[in-house]
Amino acid sequence: MSKKPLGWDGKTLNVILEESEKLFKETGYYYGITKLTLKEEDPFRFERNYASLRGALVSARETALHVAASPIVKEIGELCFALYTPEGDSIVVSTGILVHVHTMSEAVKFMIRQDYEDDPGINIGDIFLNNDPACGNVHTTDVQTLIPIFWNEELVGWAGGVTHQIDTGGITPGHDLVPAMQRFDDGVYYTCRKIGSNDRIWKDHLISAKRSVRTPMYWELDEKCRLAGDLMIRDAVLEFIKKEGIDYYKRFIREAIEEGRRVFLERIKERLIPGRYRAAAFMDMPQKNEAWQPRARLDKISNQPLEIIIKEDGKMSLSFEGASGPGPNCMNAEKGAMEGGQWVLLTQILIYADKVNDGAYFAVEKNYPLGSWCNPGDIYLSYQAPWGNLIPAYTGMMKCLSYGLFSRGYREEVVSGYSFTGDAIQGGGVYSDGPLIGQRWSLSTFEISGQGLGASAVRDGLNWGYAMWNPESDLGDVETWELFQGGVPYLSRRIKPNLSGHGKFRGGANYEGVALVAYSKEVDFFGAREGMVFHGAGGMHGGYPNATGYRLYAKNTNLEEIIRNREDYPLGDPDPSNGEFERLLRADITRKPYCSIYPITLENYDLIYYFMSGGPGYGDPLERKIEQIKQDLDDGFYTENIVNNVYGVVAKFNDKEREWIIDEKATENRRKEIKNERIEKSMTFEEFWEKERKKITENKLNDPVRLMYTESLNLSKMWSKFFKEFWKLPEDFQIEVK
Repeated sequence: MSKKPLGWDGKTLNVILEESEKLFKETGYYYGITKLTLKEEDPFRFERNYASLRGALVSARETALHVAASPIVKEIGELCFALYTPEGDSIVVSTGILVHVHTMSEAVKFMIRQDYEDDPGINIGDIFLNNDPACGNVHTTDVQTLIPIFWNEELVGWAGGVTHQIDTGGITPGHDLVPAMQRFDDGVYYTCRKIGSNDRIWKDHLISAKRSVRTPMYWELDEKCRLAGDLMIRDAVLEFIKKEGIDYYKRFIREAIEEGRRVFLERIKERLIPGRYRAAAFMDMPQKNEAWQPRARLDKISNQPLEIIIKEDGKMSLSFEGASGPGPNCMNAEKGAMEGGQWVLLTQILIYADKVNDGAYFAVEKNYPLGSWCNPGDIYLSYQAPWGNLIPAYTGMMKCLSYGLFSRGYREEVVSGYSFTGDAIQGGGVYSDGPLIGQRWSLSTFEISGQGLGASAVRDGLNWGYAMWNPESDLGDVETWELFQGGVPYLSRRIKPNLSGHGKFRGGANYEGVALVAYSKEVDFFGAREGMVFHGAGGMHGGYPNATGYRLYAKNTNLEEIIRNREDYPLGDPDPSNGEFERLLRADITRKPYCSIYPITLENYDLIYYFMSGGPGYGDPLERKIEQIKQDLDDGFYTENIVNNVYGVVAKFNDKEREWIIDEKATENRRKEIKNERIEKSMTFEEFWEKERKKITENKLNDPVRLMYTESLNLSKMWSKFFKEFWKLPEDFQIEVK
């Protein structure tokens, strides 16, 4: 190579990356650093400098928010920034969507391994763009901007920023595209592409990007937002080096990562019990009657078995051995997505108060089996919405870690799981009236950022205020969402009963809403969530999982007439057995027992019903205090029949006082009755095991379950051995797939 190497000491970036990986493999320490020299010599200077860099990144994020246009970025802060070593390891990160701490790390390493140093070259002022899941990203909707940082012609680091886009020009409008089944459906792909130089984005890229998406204004301003933040980070790093010196900086960034690794190990030893933790989770994909493409027309369930090993030295291994196969759907996940889902939970559960960087990444061993949904090994599959698998799969991780926390006595840190942050409503259309006539709008409300959190071992779960992928979750304002998706104004937003998982401590509650199609044409509507199975491993120590989802919409309505006559219209679906839609509308009303539906076409005055997810519960519902049940009823979180059947509480509503009255004597008797019912219906483990085994040996499993188990058995010899030993099946046993 004729060019001067960009790395330190006259080395190429590839050599530096190889050295880093070799030293870690040989020594077990990041870059072979066995002693934190700078930290030991002057801990105050070390901590002050780390805080100054983190402060610079947080400042960059808060400033960049004011450059962005997308309400997903401005309203709820769906962005984050990070600083990386020359070889791509994260040193420090801002607040925000911490999913992307390591995703951009993989993008930098992809460029190094592909020898970008030689071609297309890495120069001062260059700008790179990535949204390819095979290069470290989660899905194409997350777009990353990366710039190199130089000091005296040496590359000393990278600044990276990521935002979530409203639309990426895929097969349908929106940001999580249910009908995508291959790469070519996902929308525009930028595979670590150079898009600018001299700190300016090239004009040809701006023109191409504008023509590749349905919301070009949001795309362009979000791109400028990411670049603005990156440039601020670069300036902060150069100021740091001027103040502290380049030699100090080079040692400091590596010690910071090694300390992050050590902090993670100490936190594991402090809070978890050594041993093996296991959890099972599933996700349904009902596509047989929904899919457009013939190959996608099959009902499928993903198997998401998780095993975590905690070792006495604090090291942790995580394996999805036994995961079922990928498929012609949008929910396949690459390594970057898996790392992102894992990382965002580790930062919330274990390392939230310490140095958040790639140190923890180096402290965890991972196994994403090749050929499974979490590592398909096929770049041509769709990776548009891997969250469909990630969200349920990592409930197992939260639950496993919570068992460890519980065992150590950290009861207040326990979380029984989280709700499914699925897309309540998605799609888009074209304005047919008003000042924006002819312009396109996309329906991708990020109200999904406000879901119910699972209960802990000491308190109820958080209501409508959590998303596993964003620890700073926020519902956003209805008015903001209506502003940019003006073709779908809201008619209501209110609490929906019976979403919370039951328990001594209930899961977080949530709400429902009704939206109206107006002033538009060519409107597509779709969405994705769990529906036919419980989405994950939620619920602990007798607590119930949260409610699953369903779909409800009305076409060809008489709503125009209702509005003109000022008559009542549906405000929700609090009691599906006596639906407001059916009682108050003349319309073609559709109810589906599942949530993941392919796009349908809607017209003006059609209605869309949606609701968010509740959190799972903790403990036996019969142990819930009566005064808490009364509060649940008063707040509308549960209905009378549910508290009677599940909690054993007898209550009546007092119309005069406008409150619920609990009959304590009747409640005492009802709870005794439920306990007796449990005894009568209960069976021993042996009886239960035999009953379930017959479903396997007599081939009484339904088609999606047969397919799921067949894939898992064929993909993993280890899991197949475990499965057959547990159910006492012969080694040559095969599940017949019809």
